[in-house]
Amino acid sequence: MIRAALALLRRDLGLSLTRGGGPLLAVGFYLTLMAMIPLSLGPDQAVLTRIAAGLTWLCLALASLLSLERLFERDYEDGVFDLLRLGPLPLELIALLKVISQWLGTGLILSVMTPAVMIILGAAPALAVGGLVAAMLGSLSFALIGGIGASLALGARKGGVLMALLVLPLYAPPVIFGAGLMQAMPGHSATQALAFLAAYALFALAIAPVAMGAALRSALS
Repeated sequence: MIRAALALLRRDLGLSLTRGGGPLLAVGFYLTLMAMIPLSLGPDQAVLTRIAAGLTWLCLALASLLSLERLFERDYEDGVFDLLRLGPLPLELIALLKVISQWLGTGLILSVMTPAVMIILGAAPALAVGGLVAAMLGSLSFALIGGIGASLALGARKGGVLMALLVLPLYAPPVIFGAGLMQAMPGHSATQALAFLAAYALFALAIAPVAMGAALRSALS
């Protein structure tokens, strides 16, 4: 079972890095959004510094959502899920492994970029380490919640729109906690905000496999 899980993780990680442009699409979308913000708000550095954290997290959430739109759809259309159901892995674990591979291939890359983007927008360099930890926790939450949305929208017409409507409200807590953490760090304790981010990631990790497994089982029946 462990060997099968590792084989599936390697396969999906390879696909997430190569299929449909890999992480380049999400990274390009993320950087384009961040580049448009100074152009739309003007050169006032004080304004950019004040709103950099919130805008960074909003763009991170949207870029993460974009990479998850077709998380299950291609394997569903190609009949791969029918073959995977014959193997030793339950659907809950299969779905979780797919989400983790997608996060490793895209979400982690976006997280590593986040501190640099914040500093470019005017945040203090001292926020870099905390920003990286927060972005990793937040992007993992986005991936798990997005996986639930992708499984619920599987097979539906205009599934991308439906998925966005389902998951965007659930993206709000990590965006709020992450932006609050980055704004609180220069002189105040960030422990509470970081704890909220970690707790939300654990909450998403607890419910996502069950919800994705049930949704996939319904779509395949």
